[in-house]
Amino acid sequence: MEKKKVVIALGGNALGNNIQEQKEAVAKTAQVIVDLAAQGLELVVTHGNGPQVGMIQKAMDELATNYTDNYMETPLPTCVAMSQGYIGIDLQNAIKYELHRRGMDVKVSTILSQVEVDKNDEAFRNPTKPIGRFLTEEEAKRNQENGIPCMEDAGRGYRVVVASPMPKKIRELLTIKTLVDAGHIVITCGGGGIPVVDEDGKLSGVNAVIDKDNASSLLAAELGADYLIILTAVEKVAINFGKENQKWLSDLTVDQAKEYIAQEQFAKGSMLPKIEAAIRFAESGEGRRTLITLLDKAAAGIAGETGTVIHK
Repeated sequence: MEKKKVVIALGGNALGNNIQEQKEAVAKTAQVIVDLAAQGLELVVTHGNGPQVGMIQKAMDELATNYTDNYMETPLPTCVAMSQGYIGIDLQNAIKYELHRRGMDVKVSTILSQVEVDKNDEAFRNPTKPIGRFLTEEEAKRNQENGIPCMEDAGRGYRVVVASPMPKKIRELLTIKTLVDAGHIVITCGGGGIPVVDEDGKLSGVNAVIDKDNASSLLAAELGADYLIILTAVEKVAINFGKENQKWLSDLTVDQAKEYIAQEQFAKGSMLPKIEAAIRFAESGEGRRTLITLLDKAAAGIAGETGTVIHK
């Protein structure tokens, strides 16, 4: 029987907020991933990098600010690449240890991945994603004068804002597919991928952040996956969330999901992008399904026991 191929998109709760928290969190995350591997599933793991890339960007910014003679600002795509590397190796080692503990001979590989975006994407005209350290008003004004957009962030100061364009192409797709077909658990597309544009065959990094769930949806579609699992902070998706008539949803067709989006049932900064990514994957091929649930419920969700499944 042909193995089921599954892309798992890990949320921030699977990684922690700093290096020590991350090492503790990935040990628990590895148990869930190996539970799924033990079912004979082919697995590709993606992950966010919000706290981690912010930490890296802040550190590199402060280095450049305090030692202007020796260092310059580090481009955001480089910081994303750094985050992919150190998150990937922690995840990889945790999964390898859990496999070893159970006596399972499965290979694990981390692939630093570039994700191509359209340089004419409308998001570049309206950057909205705050990144990096907080700035004074004077620093923000200076940035604005130099063509670097900034915005006030929740009363805590000013921050640089970047675009969040839609992913168009996973540049390392063939490498990822080859490793999956060879039986590896593959960790890739961390933080939505390193954002690049294709300039006559040359890939150049751009100042952007790609949504992790959008990148995961594209990756799952291009790999021909059977399932996309988006792990989040709730066991199921709800409508009328936080109200007396709140209702948890176990099964959603694409049409129903679109109707709930039209009713503005899903919060823009949290559940909405996950639902939109889920819809795109479900629509990408026959029999493709997206599961949204908690990390601890992933195996039960695949078995149809919990979570919210979105399908055609």
